[in-house]
Amino acid sequence: MAKSSKKKSNSGSTIALNKKAGHDYFIEQRIEAGIALEGWEVKSLRAGRIQLKESYVKILHAEAFLIGTHISALQTASTHVNPDPTRTRKLLLKRSELNRLIGLTERSGYTLVPTAMYWKHGRAKLEIGLAKGKKQHDKRATEKDRDWQREKERIFKTG
Repeated sequence: MAKSSKKKSNSGSTIALNKKAGHDYFIEQRIEAGIALEGWEVKSLRAGRIQLKESYVKILHAEAFLIGTHISALQTASTHVNPDPTRTRKLLLKRSELNRLIGLTERSGYTLVPTAMYWKHGRAKLEIGLAKGKKQHDKRATEKDRDWQREKERIFKTG
């Protein structure tokens, strides 16, 4: 009797989330982008050593770049590589998507923030949010609504 050799795939598994982006911005649209990484960075991602908290996406010379993301190197990384944990990484987007994002960020006052990083078919993907900034009173209103929804659920549960 032959065993079926099914490979465990990591497709769809989340590497990192940027919860602060949802708190600081109204995220109106999400876009999936590939990311150009080096070998040691992929190993670090598999170990979950990434921080998206203070990173952002900037468009320079009609190309998108991820700036401020911290990927810390593993101790077992190759000895001949000098890792730079906060280097600028290029995002891989289609030309039509890129042109649309350029227009929205320059004219409409939107900003691009990374919201999540995950594996899809063995490749690291970055979810970019097209966002507008929240004011302090908007943040308070969002928190108030969230508390009310939580309280409402408690009332219905005990009902």
